[in-house]
Amino acid sequence: MTSTVITGIGELVTNDPARDGLLGLVQDAAVVVEGGRIAWVGSAADAPDADVAVDAGGRAVIPGFVDSHSHLVFAGDRAAEFSARMTGEPYTAGGIRTTVAATRDATDEQLTGHVARLVREMLRQGTTTVEIKSGYGLTVRDEARSLAVARQFTDETTFLGAHVVPADLEPAAYVDLVTGPMLAAAAPHARWIDVFCEDGAFDVDQARTILAAGTDIGLRGRLHANQLTYGGGVRLAAELGLVAVDHCTFLADADVDALRDAGTIATLLPGVEFSTRQPYPDARRLIDAGVRVALASDCNPGSCFTSSVPLCIALAVREMRMSPAEALYAATAGGAAALDRDDVGSVAPGKRADLVLLDAPSYVHLAYRPGVPLVAGVWQGGRPVHPAV
Repeated sequence: MTSTVITGIGELVTNDPARDGLLGLVQDAAVVVEGGRIAWVGSAADAPDADVAVDAGGRAVIPGFVDSHSHLVFAGDRAAEFSARMTGEPYTAGGIRTTVAATRDATDEQLTGHVARLVREMLRQGTTTVEIKSGYGLTVRDEARSLAVARQFTDETTFLGAHVVPADLEPAAYVDLVTGPMLAAAAPHARWIDVFCEDGAFDVDQARTILAAGTDIGLRGRLHANQLTYGGGVRLAAELGLVAVDHCTFLADADVDALRDAGTIATLLPGVEFSTRQPYPDARRLIDAGVRVALASDCNPGSCFTSSVPLCIALAVREMRMSPAEALYAATAGGAAALDRDDVGSVAPGKRADLVLLDAPSYVHLAYRPGVPLVAGVWQGGRPVHPAV
């Protein structure tokens, strides 16, 4: 196997708990990669020899971003909906059905090409692990083929047949479809099952039924909850011991306590609030209460059409009162934990060699210089996938 040493790293973020501080920073560092894995981490002065050498030129290196919440399998465009929101119309999730119609009409090739473009876009911005949901098909055939498309790009695929109830079905009949034939068709292509537990979508009892059906055949549970208003979704996630619950915008004290006590991760999606003008989740409140937090993009055509985790980090620091270190950790190690992964999100021997070279001396610049394309190089599984200098 060919080995590569990346030396001249001015600041290395490891997220390694064996090192000091939240981010486990190493100054004047080097990393050795072999066989797609991290083989060695330490001071550049002590770096072992390798077959290939790359000089980071004093710039910062961080773990690849782990985007634990995205909806990339879709067709069509909802720019008009975004424009209407920006002129005063509230977001109510009603536009999902518009995307459903376009997705059903798209060919497999069109859907695959669209996902490939977005995944490449994510890679250029430092995302090396991505979760992809279905949810814009809402028929047995279209949910299964959406997941088959997603599985070409990631192992972290999520069955979200319970996104909204199609206009031509009653809620009870659709829950039966989701937990029966649709689940059976989707399960071979999925690792997770998810429910949009929200007013206008699925209530707590329906969500419990759907998640139980998925669990019974071996899928792991996730939830969209408390995005649009207060409700019981977050407490359901805690009650069921789900690894993560996403959105968490409207939280009562009992919700925060339940998350902390259950150890359920709150995945926050600040790009949504940027795109909908809703209140931002209170990350400071959650962190201070002892709740673990992840950050993800929620890239989707309606409420948040951004694939940029760096943007989400900047928003989390500015609007959700996270420190730059907390935000970066949440978008890397936090995202890995939300996917129940211990092989990504950190830089330590044995971990997958997913690394991002920043055109900056420190990770702080991700929030300090919002909107600036700072990603100069990306390695995924030890392989360069975005040009480095």
